[in-house]
Amino acid sequence: MKKATGNKAASEMRAEYDFSGGVRGKYTGRYAQGTNVVVLEADVAEMFPNAEAVNESLRALVNIIRRQRKMVAGS
Repeated sequence: MKKATGNKAASEMRAEYDFSGGVRGKYTGRYAQGTNVVVLEADVAEMFPNAEAVNESLRALVNIIRRQRKMVAGS
C-alpha cells in the first residue's frame, strides 16, 4: 500500500505568516526594467483582442505621424 502523497494541513493556508524579515519592494527595480505596462480603458480595450493588436495599431499610428511630420517639414 502506498502512502498518501499529500498532507491536507500542508496544502492549506496558515493562519499567520511572519513577514518581519521581508524587504518591501525588493524586486520592483528588476520588474520595472523588463516591463512597460500600459492600462487601457475599457472602451479602448474592447477594440484590441491582444497585445499584438495594440502594438500593430500603435506602429501604424507612429508611421502616419512620421509621414505627416516629413510632409510638414518639406513644405
